[in-house]
Amino acid sequence: MTEQRTIEQTLDTAPAWHTLSADAVLARLATHPTGLTAAAAVERLAVHGANELQTLRTQSAWHTFFAQFQNALIVILLSATVVSGFLGHTLEAVVITVIVLFAVLLGFIQEHRAGKALEALRRMAAPSAHVLRDGEESAIPARDLVPGDVVMLRAGDRVPADTRVIDAVNLAVDEAALTGESAAANKTATAFDDPGLALGDRKNMTYAGTLVVHGRGHAVVVATGMSTEFGRIARMVETVEAGRTPLQENLDRLGGTLAKAALIVVALVVVIGLARGLPALEMFMFGIALAVAVVPEALPAVVTISLAIGVRRMVKRNALVRRLPIVETLGSTSVICSDKTGTLTKNEMTVRRVFADDRLLDLSGTGYDPTGAILEEGRAINAPSAVRALLRAATLASDARVIARDGRHHIEGDPTEGALVVAAIKVGLTPDGLTAEEPRVAEIPFTSERRRMTTLHTTEAGSIAYSKGAADNVVPSCTSLLSDDREVPLTDECRERVLGVERRMASEGLRVLAIARKASPSLDGAEEHMTLLGLVGMMDPPRAEAAAAVRVCADAGIHAIMITGDHPLTASAVAREVGVLHQQRVVTGRDLDAMSDADLQRDVGDIGVYARVSPADKLRVVTAWQSRGDVVAMTGDGINDAPALKKADVGIAMGIAGTDVSKEAAGMTLLDDNFATIVSAVEEGRIVFGNIKKYLTYLLSCNVGEIVLLAGSVIAGFPMPLTAVQILYVNLATDGLPALALAVDPPEQDLMRRRPRDARIGIFTRPVVIMLIAAGLWSAIVNATLFVWLLRAGRPLAEVMSMTFVSLVLIQFFNAYNCRSDRLSIFRAPFANRWLNIAISWEMLLLVVIIYVPFFQRAFGTFSLSGADWMLTTILAFTVVPVLEGLKWAARRGWFGELV
Repeated sequence: MTEQRTIEQTLDTAPAWHTLSADAVLARLATHPTGLTAAAAVERLAVHGANELQTLRTQSAWHTFFAQFQNALIVILLSATVVSGFLGHTLEAVVITVIVLFAVLLGFIQEHRAGKALEALRRMAAPSAHVLRDGEESAIPARDLVPGDVVMLRAGDRVPADTRVIDAVNLAVDEAALTGESAAANKTATAFDDPGLALGDRKNMTYAGTLVVHGRGHAVVVATGMSTEFGRIARMVETVEAGRTPLQENLDRLGGTLAKAALIVVALVVVIGLARGLPALEMFMFGIALAVAVVPEALPAVVTISLAIGVRRMVKRNALVRRLPIVETLGSTSVICSDKTGTLTKNEMTVRRVFADDRLLDLSGTGYDPTGAILEEGRAINAPSAVRALLRAATLASDARVIARDGRHHIEGDPTEGALVVAAIKVGLTPDGLTAEEPRVAEIPFTSERRRMTTLHTTEAGSIAYSKGAADNVVPSCTSLLSDDREVPLTDECRERVLGVERRMASEGLRVLAIARKASPSLDGAEEHMTLLGLVGMMDPPRAEAAAAVRVCADAGIHAIMITGDHPLTASAVAREVGVLHQQRVVTGRDLDAMSDADLQRDVGDIGVYARVSPADKLRVVTAWQSRGDVVAMTGDGINDAPALKKADVGIAMGIAGTDVSKEAAGMTLLDDNFATIVSAVEEGRIVFGNIKKYLTYLLSCNVGEIVLLAGSVIAGFPMPLTAVQILYVNLATDGLPALALAVDPPEQDLMRRRPRDARIGIFTRPVVIMLIAAGLWSAIVNATLFVWLLRAGRPLAEVMSMTFVSLVLIQFFNAYNCRSDRLSIFRAPFANRWLNIAISWEMLLLVVIIYVPFFQRAFGTFSLSGADWMLTTILAFTVVPVLEGLKWAARRGWFGELV
């Protein structure tokens, strides 16, 4: 047990394992290269627990469900349900109840599903592991691993825990999902001096959930379960609080404001009515009807329908939304923090440049599609013989294969070698044909220490060796150079020129390999006195459409920021190529560690690229932008992106290359992994928000008109201008189909040339409020004037109320067309919204039925209008159009402040 306490203390104060030698790691963990004993493993398992992710906190489904009712608007609607039922309006009560339950159920489903990110992390854990126990290899469930276990790592294995490599033979691990590196990481047992190395640079460590691409090795487990890098990410995903969307905040404020307004108005009207001696029961019923008129029963329905329609349109544009409010939030997005690998790039290594026979040439085409050509100064040329010799050697010294599947080309094997094979095909070489002409008979495999691979082949002219690897390893071993199809001595001047080209290519973010050959009967001495064929520079290329998408984002006022675990040079090269990086700074995870949160918040606007960052760094960047009031979207595909995806206002995962973890943590998934799809999603978000704003402007301007008319009549001592039933009908008609039609209004033409709206301002900007109040007041003035004039003209009260009722309905119909834009004239494509045309036509038909059918006349207290009555009410109702047109004209000239 003393030994066990020592192990506990070691893990509680875990050192930087990558800085210790393999022997020192084994000693600190009290283990041996042959592994633990079975008894020791059992003891440690009891202390450290199972090697699996744990749930930090849980919330019952019932708690989640009832939490949905903690919303002011939901409370108001439930109250309206009771009121409607009390008044005998059973149908309206049922409709409101269905709307409430639908909104509650939707919120419950969204929150309940949000907890699945941890389950996705669990699914990525290795189900079993090959471990040495008592000196013998055995397969055990990965959950039974403990610190100190020695595991076998082989090609195709998923790493079962965080480990320190103690020996490696050509071992490479795909860590893209964790670090963002597009190329597999070659592993070594060598210790490193720098304790602050980023995860991607810790070449002697492997991490749970990553995949062994090739080679083999032994590694000692240094962390399990929630102590692994996976576990830390899971802890962040669980503890990060997903923020509320601007729409949710706006609607909550609106609900509270409407609740207060309803109470104040109803109390005022009822008290004044009672003071005037009106019957108490009549005033009570009138007050309840007025309260229902204030409450927008259809608001949740309109918002939900708007969002649902936006979701449907976005699916057609390859964007899948998991949480409806995300649609609206996209419309106010001002910053997109984008991952590099697989998001802005294809996640397919591609040869971009070749240097052969003292010529630096470009190679067109991206990804694994073997379509492209050699370019010199932008012009396509036939591949020079030196380039063909270079790529022939590179292909023969590679093991990757290009295969076509599902209409796309894929690589079997190492991505770097795959890029070389694809390049060879582009210049007309056939890998299978080359292998048949020069079969391989022996090889010296690549290791992280040697950083090169050499193969021996038989030809009709004898045996020949081909070698590829890091330029600083291969070039010094060469004594000749291929020039004009002849092997000439490699002088010091030539060697320095080649290395200078290598440095230039590396500064452009390219990964550079040198290729050489030598006629040799065997591998003994084959890597000495070789002939240098040239250099190849490769990178994970930007997507063809990424640059255009970034430009559109810039036009829309959205900042695109790159956050990646890749090398700064590589990240900068890609960022400049797609237009993300201009004059901004490039910082690394180490730079971020040296910055306080206050410093980062101050400087975050001047940083364009973050390289070699950790999951915690990504969270800090997102939080820094949010603290400045920006609405942040975060794109990503890896496990390391999950916490920031959840923290961001809009988390956007990749549908094809993305992990389950990233998809569960995100609110939206790009089905085609296309950065340009984000632009389409932003446009849809702006359309949705714009239509919700149109609906609310229309609804509240109508409500203002009704309330001012009714309250003003009571205060002025006039009779009630409408009956309680007429009030309810006006409320139902205006909150119904016309409002729903505005929720599907076509987008305004300049939508994507406007800067993002400030989410803190909300829906009701000054111009919107001015037009909203103006429309409502004008409606009240027109209808009050008509009501008083008709009374003084001696018309019976029932007829006066009936004409006022018709005038109020008509003015709201004209107002609906005005509310299609808060800046553009009603006369620009006035009938472009066919659903609004249908809704108004239907409501007009119902209005005619109410006015002329005897049964409805008795129910609504109406009478048959003459042609002159219709003309009068129509002309008065139309007057709202020039009033609002004048206000829009003033708004376009900035009289009321900035339009958003």
